[in-house]
Amino acid sequence: MATKRMYHAKDPKLVLVEEIGPLDEMELFNNQLLVAIYVRPEKSAGGIIYTDKARDEDKWQGKVGLVVKMGPTAFVGDDDWFQDVQVKIGDWVVFRHSDGWNLEVNGTPCKVLNDISIKGKIPHPDFVW
Repeated sequence: MATKRMYHAKDPKLVLVEEIGPLDEMELFNNQLLVAIYVRPEKSAGGIIYTDKARDEDKWQGKVGLVVKMGPTAFVGDDDWFQDVQVKIGDWVVFRHSDGWNLEVNGTPCKVLNDISIKGKIPHPDFVW
């Protein structure tokens, strides 16, 4: 499977965690998650340069993010929907770009999503496009 590998001078997970900063004073209710949106770097691993405008679209059209905060009942349920589903803070997840609520937290583009909006986990943010 071909992916659009990007050139990362620094681990993108560490970059997002540093950008968003501490979230101790933020409380999410029920089954909601705060996901920091992955904005691809300027350059691909193959040397393609992306414009600021193209990268800015990731904030609104992106479908990959890093789970940075979870409500107390996220991925907890009595039905079979979440059976064997384990999502935790620090996981890369995928979702429909039209789901959730876009906002910035400490200047970092994020989404607040219901747990059911998460469609899967991926090993790194360049895995899907």
